Amino acid sequence: MTVQEWTYLIVGATFALYIVIAIRSRASSTSDFYVAGKGVSPVANGMATAADWMSAASFISMAGIISFVGYDGSVYLMGWTGGYVLLALLLAPYLRKFGKFTIPDFIGDRYYSQFARIVAVVCAIFVSFTYVAGQMRGVGVVFSRFLEISVESGVMIGMGVVFLYAVLGGMKGITYTQVAQFCVLIFAYMVPAIFLSLMMADNVIPQLGFGGASESGTYLLDKLDSLHEELGFASYTGGSKSTIDVFCITAALMLGTAGLPHVIIRFYTVPNVRDARSSVGWALVFIALLYTTAPAIAVFARTNLIDTVSNHEYATMPEWFKKWEETGLIAFEDRNGDGLIQYLGDAEKNELTINRDIMVLANPEIARLPNWVIALVAAGGLAAALSTAAGLLLVVSTAISHDLLKRSIRPNISEKGELLAARISAAVAVVVAGYLGINPPGFVAQVVAFAFGLAASSFFPAIVLGIFSKRMNSAGAISGMIAGITFTASYIVYFKYVNPTATKDDWWFGISPEGIGTLGMALNFAVALTIARFTPPPPPHVQELVTNIRNPHGAGPAHEIEV
Repeated sequence: MTVQEWTYLIVGATFALYIVIAIRSRASSTSDFYVAGKGVSPVANGMATAADWMSAASFISMAGIISFVGYDGSVYLMGWTGGYVLLALLLAPYLRKFGKFTIPDFIGDRYYSQFARIVAVVCAIFVSFTYVAGQMRGVGVVFSRFLEISVESGVMIGMGVVFLYAVLGGMKGITYTQVAQFCVLIFAYMVPAIFLSLMMADNVIPQLGFGGASESGTYLLDKLDSLHEELGFASYTGGSKSTIDVFCITAALMLGTAGLPHVIIRFYTVPNVRDARSSVGWALVFIALLYTTAPAIAVFARTNLIDTVSNHEYATMPEWFKKWEETGLIAFEDRNGDGLIQYLGDAEKNELTINRDIMVLANPEIARLPNWVIALVAAGGLAAALSTAAGLLLVVSTAISHDLLKRSIRPNISEKGELLAARISAAVAVVVAGYLGINPPGFVAQVVAFAFGLAASSFFPAIVLGIFSKRMNSAGAISGMIAGITFTASYIVYFKYVNPTATKDDWWFGISPEGIGTLGMALNFAVALTIARFTPPPPPHVQELVTNIRNPHGAGPAHEIEV
């Protein structure tokens, strides 16, 4: 069977599985739609959380970035891994005990302000749409190559699938679909990694193989450094980013995690706090499988790519090269007319342009693995993108139907009316997400990095101060959120759109747009603490609530969840 036939078979089978699960798990109440009825087991929730967490950026783009920039790409690995640990250990148990299943709900009640709730709703929608743009783009990239259709058509197919199980099933359908998607994505990630580790390092464990020796006896990383040096690229195991930028990007990714609503909401789908803690542990195990394998995939992919394309005749390049060229994600320009591909670090002499997002997907083809493995990777990339996209779209739906409509505009709306509003909101969100997938503001991981920066600069200070400071009041929290996200969004927009040709020397303090969320977060903290110092403290009952959620005794929430 050809790659395309295998792709139709495997992707079609996985999509059918997702849709069947969604139909069988269709939400019949707001509790089902928002928090899956609070009846998910810790292991299943751990799998669903891992699938929610490991987006297209983790599956498709993270190893791609590391394969191109080497050591500098480790900021994504460190930031996202550390961020999950921070969220799971520092914040999730307290948020779960507080008893509110959305960030706007927490902020609205903790800061006793409807305006604070609305500001949080706007921030949640802004962050979620920025994040979901990367996921839908990932779907389009996969479809464009393996089904040989346009990126735009691929995004449209992805929209249809997400619509079915997000709009029909809500959190209940999404949760059990994500369990299946985790199984697909982790199997699809590990199988080619094990194949390549055996082929290139004679070691069945990829995490050990990429640090081992190649067939010639040379260590793979030494070989890759040598290849980079010969072609004029920066050292693979060295780093070119400034220390402050590495710190800021890592911190923005890590701290932005704490403000990602689609992950936090998962801790409310289990019966109690004890199960929430258990599901955190399971999710960490499942996440570690992929994150510890990504550097190995990056090294294998980069080494194979250079060996395959550098100084090879364009006319004799294998089929995978021509197929990816048709998608526009690889471009060759024969500047000197010799028919050879000059893949060089010198931008003026380089003849090959490669989109970073294709490396994980193209890796099995470059290594000439079996066709079924190539198709399996495509299915895994789609599972990663769609699982996170569904979670994000549910956040947007919940923010509009529950936090804005139910809690702010129409408090007397019936449960049936609220459920209808949630589904309509999800449908509209799917359309907007599709548009952003067709017109993304950058490559997948970069777009996701922007979302994390926006979350770090808006939600993280409000959540941390809301949990650990009885003195923080509504005026301080609102001012901080507005200042933080406005500054961060303005910086990103200026350097990515208004002045895209700006160099590192033009960045403030040498901090890139991907890392500016750390500075925005610091501004948020500074503004919030300053304003709170000169305005009245929270009411006594709110201060008592803060004390209560930090009490380690008891497995139940501080008060019942309202759905």
